[in-house]
Amino acid sequence: MRKLILSALVATSVVAAAGTANAASGAVLTKPGFSWEGVFGQYDKAALKRGYQVFHDICSNCHGLKLVAYRNLSAVGLTEDEIKAVAAERELPDVPNDEGMISPRAGRASDKYISPFPNDQAAAAANGGALPPDLSLMAKARVGGPNYIYSLLLGYEDEAPADHPIPEGKSFNHIFPGNAISMPPQVMDDLVTYADGTKATKEQITHDVVTFLNWAAEPELDQRKSMGLKVMLFLAVLTALMYALKRQIWKNLH
Repeated sequence: MRKLILSALVATSVVAAAGTANAASGAVLTKPGFSWEGVFGQYDKAALKRGYQVFHDICSNCHGLKLVAYRNLSAVGLTEDEIKAVAAERELPDVPNDEGMISPRAGRASDKYISPFPNDQAAAAANGGALPPDLSLMAKARVGGPNYIYSLLLGYEDEAPADHPIPEGKSFNHIFPGNAISMPPQVMDDLVTYADGTKATKEQITHDVVTFLNWAAEPELDQRKSMGLKVMLFLAVLTALMYALKRQIWKNLH
C-alpha cells in the first residue's frame, strides 16, 4: 500500500510539473482534430499505418518504444511477415549458453520494440548529452497529449527572437518549455514516400505519426469505446424493460 501511495504521489508530481512547464511557456497548442476524438471516434487505420512508417523510418533512429511488442503492430496493418522482418532489423542479448556466454540474436515478433541504443548513457552520448525519451506513453505523458506532440513537431522556427538567445546545439521551438530544444527539426515536406500515395506534407506526416503514438499509448481505445457503446445500449434497453415491468406490476394498485 505504501509503495502504491508513493507511486501515485510521484505520478501526480510529474503531471503537475509538466502542466506548470507548459503554462510557463505560454504556448497555445494547435488542435488539428483526430479521428479517435469524441464518443464515436475510432483510429484511422490508414493513418495508423502511415504513422508507423514515419516512426520506423525517422523517429526510431533515436527514440525507443519499449512498451510495445512487435507482434502488436498487426493492429496498425502490418502482416506477419512484415512484423518478423521489422523485428529482425535489430539485435539484443540472448540468454546465456551452457558456458555462460551471451551472444546477440535477432529480434523476434514476441520482443518489445528494441531500442536503437544499448543503454541510456549511449543514447545521451549520441545526442549531445540529451537523452531521447521513450515514446511509448508520450501521448499521455504531456499536458495536451497528441495536440502537444503535433504542435511541438511543427513548432520550430528558423531564428530565435533577438531577446531570446538559444544555446549552441539547440533549436528554437515556441511550444517547448523554455523554447530551447535539443532535438532538431524532424518534419519537412516529402520526408517519406507513402505506399498508399498520400501526399507527404509536413502537416500530414505530423498528423500520422501522432496518430501512431497515441495508439502506442492507448492501443485498446477502439475496443474500449465499442464496449462502452454496447454497455450504454444494454443499459438503455434494461431501463426500458424495468420501467415496463414496474408499470405492469403496479398497474392495478393505482
